[in-house]
Amino acid sequence: MEMQQVRYFVALSDTLNFTRAAERCNVTQPALTRAIQSLEDELGGPLFHRERANTHLTELGRMMLPYFAQILGRIDEAKTKAQSFGKLTDAPLSIGAMCTIAPGVLCEFIGKFRTENSGVNLEVCDLASNGLCEDLAKGDIELAIYGYPQADDERFHYIPLYEEKFVIVVAPDHPFAQKNVILGQDLHEANYVCRARCEIYDYAANILHSRGIFVNPVFKSERDDWVAGMVRAGLGFGFFPEYSATATDLVVRPLIEPEFVRTIYLLTVRGRPHSPAVGAFVRQAKAHRWPGDGKPATRVQTWDVTAQ
Repeated sequence: MEMQQVRYFVALSDTLNFTRAAERCNVTQPALTRAIQSLEDELGGPLFHRERANTHLTELGRMMLPYFAQILGRIDEAKTKAQSFGKLTDAPLSIGAMCTIAPGVLCEFIGKFRTENSGVNLEVCDLASNGLCEDLAKGDIELAIYGYPQADDERFHYIPLYEEKFVIVVAPDHPFAQKNVILGQDLHEANYVCRARCEIYDYAANILHSRGIFVNPVFKSERDDWVAGMVRAGLGFGFFPEYSATATDLVVRPLIEPEFVRTIYLLTVRGRPHSPAVGAFVRQAKAHRWPGDGKPATRVQTWDVTAQ
């Protein structure tokens, strides 16, 4: 059974006239007649009673009509959906964002993108780094926003967006609050409130240990709000990406000697054809004025060399 046979059958059922049905389908009458005959042979019986002035559906034809009409309707719906997808008038776009990336910086960009591409239906998923990469590779998400020490997976193309430093966060009455900057050596044996999902923890610990600096972990949580709450309660210092340190009742201080800086990337899968929505998102991300120097990011090294 071919789709054109279904279309011819529905047109003839509507007009009950071979000539008008052929005109509607833009084919010759003999071609339409042969297609209907072939369909009848395949279905095992006549679909129409052919009378000179009274062509009408047989019982088999009446039985088949709702099925064929539904098939034709779904095909037309699929075409309309595909056209909308290509024209970005009703296009889904699923993005994964690493859970340690604060939404503040991204919200401005995504809001602007949505304003300029109102037909794109965005979904942002909050994921851990490993799950994020695997979901991107499997096609469960189409783009990933990512910042991790090992930014060298050959499966992906990395588009740098912006940089952010890691900072020390303390309660107002913590001794660190009296300092303008925090030196790495200041952290030695200091109480540390740990973000369990901190992607830089092992990397930073190795650097600090190599300098004889060992912190004293006193609390750990996967939830940043719990970590901030314990910092607020005076349990110790927190170590946050600067754009995640947004609590107005906590004191934020830069960390130097060593300094840790990460690059936030937009990831796509190498060699995978992208949808129009993905293409629009990538183009706008490259042109967007991200934090820092006010220009699109050009940095490709993930961690600042001063941390070595």
